[in-house]
Amino acid sequence: MGLRKKSTRNPPVLSQEFILQNHADIVSCVGMFFLLGLVFEGTAEASIVFLTLQHSVAVPAAEEPAMGSKSLYYYGVKDLATVFFYMLVAIIIHATIQEYVLDKINKRMQFTKAKQNKFNESGQFSVFYFFSCIWGTFILISENCLSDPTLIWRAHPHRMMTFQMKFFYISQLAYWFHALPELYFQKTRKQDIPRQLVYIGLHLFHITGAYLLYLNHLGLLLLVLHYFVELLSHMCGLFYFSDEKYQKGISLWAIVFILGRLMTLIVSVLTVGFHLAGSQNQNPDAITGNVNVLAAKIAVLSSSCTIQAYVTWNLITLRLQRWIEDSNIQASCMKKKRSRSSKKRTENGVGMETSNRVDCLPKRKEKSS
Repeated sequence: MGLRKKSTRNPPVLSQEFILQNHADIVSCVGMFFLLGLVFEGTAEASIVFLTLQHSVAVPAAEEPAMGSKSLYYYGVKDLATVFFYMLVAIIIHATIQEYVLDKINKRMQFTKAKQNKFNESGQFSVFYFFSCIWGTFILISENCLSDPTLIWRAHPHRMMTFQMKFFYISQLAYWFHALPELYFQKTRKQDIPRQLVYIGLHLFHITGAYLLYLNHLGLLLLVLHYFVELLSHMCGLFYFSDEKYQKGISLWAIVFILGRLMTLIVSVLTVGFHLAGSQNQNPDAITGNVNVLAAKIAVLSSSCTIQAYVTWNLITLRLQRWIEDSNIQASCMKKKRSRSSKKRTENGVGMETSNRVDCLPKRKEKSS
C-alpha cells in the first residue's frame, strides 16, 4: 500500500533518504508478514500473539448468569508483542494523516518552515487526542464510572480488566512508543528532540504505571482530562496558525489548562485516598496487584503532583517568555516610531528655517534698493 508520495529523484535503496521517503511502505510490509502468518497453520499461533489481546480468563457473568461467562484480562509478557504490532499500525496511520490531510493544508496555506513543523505536530496530536477522548469517555460510560464514581477505586478485582479497557491501554502504549521513531522519520530538529523525549517519556511512564498497578479506571479518567486540555491547546494552535487574530484563544486555553491541572490533582488525591486507605493489608504483592501499601501511596501521589507541577511550570515559563518577547517587540516598535517622529520634526524644522531664510532675502534686497 503506497502511503508516501515518491519524489522525482530516486535515492539509493536502503539509504537514509530512501527510508525516510518510504518508511510507511516498509512498515506496511512488516505488518503484512504478521497478517500472512494467520494463513499458515504453523505460524498462526505466533501471529495471533501480535494481533490479538493475550492473557484472558473466563469469568462467570455476575449480572446475567444465563449468558454464561465473559472474558477478563490481565497483563503479561505477551503484551509487548501486541504493543509492537499496533505501534506499526500507528506509524502507518501517522503517515496517512500527514500525506492526505496535513501536507495538502500546508501547500494551500503556504506556511513557513517553522510554522509548518508546529502545524504538523499540532495536527497529529489533535487527531489522536480527539479520538482518545471520545474512546475513553465511551469506556467510562459503558463501565458506569461516571454515574457511580466509587467504581474508580472499587472496580474489578485485582489483575482483571475488560477487553475495551485493556485494548485502550495497549493502543495508548503503542501510540507513544511509535512517537520515538517518528522523531527520525519526520526529521525533527536537534534542539526540539530533548523536549519531545521528555514529553513522550512522561506519557509512557504514567500510562505504564497505571497499567501495571491496575489503577486502570483512575488512569483512564486522568488521561481523558489531560487529553481534553491538550486537545484545546493544539486546536487553538491550529486556529492561530491559520489566522493570527485567534490569539485570544490561547489565553482561554491557559485558563482551561489550570483548571484541568487542579481537577487532576483533586481526582488523584481522592481516588488514592479512598482506594489505598481502605484496607489494612500492608504487604505488597505485585502478582496479585496489591498496591495498598505506604510506598505505593507515596509513589502515586508524588508522581501525580510532580507531573502537574512540571507542566504548570512549563506553562508559566512559556507565558513569561512570550510576554517578555511581546514587550520587547512593542518597545522596539515604540523606539522606531519615536525615532521616525523625531526625524520628521527635525526635517520639518530645517525646512522651515530654509524657507524663512529664502523669504527674508528678497525683502532685504528691496530695502537696499
